Amino acid sequence: MTLAEVVDAHPELAREFERRGLDYCCGGGQTLAQGCASRNLDPAMTVAELSAAASTTPQVAEWTTMSATELVDHLEATHHRYLWDELPRVSALVDKIVSVHGANHPELIEIAACYGRVRADLEPHLSKEERVLFPMIRELDASSTIPAFHCGTLRNPISVMLSEHDAVGDLLAQLRELTGGYQPPADGCATYAACFAAMAEIEADTHLHIHKENNVLFPNVLRLESDRSSRV
Repeated sequence: MTLAEVVDAHPELAREFERRGLDYCCGGGQTLAQGCASRNLDPAMTVAELSAAASTTPQVAEWTTMSATELVDHLEATHHRYLWDELPRVSALVDKIVSVHGANHPELIEIAACYGRVRADLEPHLSKEERVLFPMIRELDASSTIPAFHCGTLRNPISVMLSEHDAVGDLLAQLRELTGGYQPPADGCATYAACFAAMAEIEADTHLHIHKENNVLFPNVLRLESDRSSRV
């Protein structure tokens, strides 16, 4: 099974993958063995640990059974709403810890700049999905034939979204490295710890968000478009 398929079959293992740095979203096509090799993890030990953490009665992830329309509705209500609320809240926390701790922790300047780039990438991306791509997906799903989209095939905007997912994935990896795995320093205040914890949660939620789009929604939409084209 690929990393993406494991998470779809065992959604509870997404957190375990996060802890081990296993990329199941942009790198979801990798097998577990390939993922372990890229992270220098022992495959046998990792399988044993994941097996222990997995539910004894697997529950197939709900997003794998949704229609294209249901899935984009879910993405907007769950992941998009979360990011619209959380990104500005964490920006305020970043500004606060820089003002209070910046003199003793000059690395916060680079952390703040990196987080700013994450937000600057994510917010326009969310808007393009909500205003352009997702409405077209809903229209395609509701049609018995292929609609006349201004972009031609949906493969074109989807390829842009995939590229943007890779870019924000790289930025989140940089943020994790700059923060030492989101570990606040010993002299960090409660706000410092809350800020880093919120960044870690944004990373985890965005990984799951990207997984649902890259590995479930987009392949389903392209199959749907191909099916509609064959009816013309």
